Amino acid sequence: MTRYAHKFFSALGLSAMLMAGAAQADDGKKVSVVDDRGVTVEVPAQPKRIASISYFADDVALALGIKPVASTYMTKGREPDFLLGLTSGMKQIGQRAKPNLELLSEAKPDLIIAIRRYTAGNAAQLQNIAPYVAYNMELLEESYSETAALSKLLGRPERGEQLNADFRKHLAEFAAKAPKDVHPRFMIMWGGATPFAFHTENTSASIVAAIGGDNVPGPKTPGGEFGIDLSLETMLEKDPEVIFVYDSGPDRPHESNPIWSQLSAVKNNRVFYVGDQWVETNGPIAREIVLREAAHYLYPDTFPAVDVKAEAVRLIPAELQN
Repeated sequence: MTRYAHKFFSALGLSAMLMAGAAQADDGKKVSVVDDRGVTVEVPAQPKRIASISYFADDVALALGIKPVASTYMTKGREPDFLLGLTSGMKQIGQRAKPNLELLSEAKPDLIIAIRRYTAGNAAQLQNIAPYVAYNMELLEESYSETAALSKLLGRPERGEQLNADFRKHLAEFAAKAPKDVHPRFMIMWGGATPFAFHTENTSASIVAAIGGDNVPGPKTPGGEFGIDLSLETMLEKDPEVIFVYDSGPDRPHESNPIWSQLSAVKNNRVFYVGDQWVETNGPIAREIVLREAAHYLYPDTFPAVDVKAEAVRLIPAELQN
């Protein structure tokens, strides 16, 4: 898995940008929230200009009928299908692991919603631009709590609770329909010379496991990381029948290892290079689409193939699609 380093900025140049300040909500009222860092943050009671570091806030906001003003990207130049490419109409502020703070300041947000692990080091600088709220965005249980919390923050708490209830219902329905005597061994991974695979509590892996898949990396250790480096030799021992690979571009060094071609998933053409919704699965749009894709990939005779954009059209209010 690529290890990203934080980008360093010119203190003088950045200070000049921060002095400009960020737009505040029209009424000036604020509320206190506690984010996944355990930090209490004062945020506008009615935020108008949301910046998203990761696709999570884009996902939640769009599901609520709100369009953010700025967003990072996963892969430069690739607008995610699961968000109907609507991020192209937002100010682009860099890759999610190294957001450009000058560009973020130019967007004049009154609220920044960020992925915690890539922004904790820049917390003070982000907070100087606008109120900064960080979420973990890693586990399925966090998906429910984070969706509810952000929906409340954006003034749509009832809709957030309904989105969570709907997904719990859909997850149970798909699990009930899945074949009961088939439990394909699977893994979800970033490609690389040594692939990085995800434990069962990770949101996308939890969804696949909930409908009957048997996750090769298994559960995480208490207090441990959500993923693990897994050598090709270990993968051959476990021999997954279905492999989901996060599609981060044409560079696929894992395919050059001769062990790769020996895996059952490879031999049986059951390796799927999946979209950004599998990486950023904690939002209500992404998780619904991943559920449907996972069901088809595990049980193609039971569940139909999925048109990601068609599903997104159903989940994003029509007024935002034009």
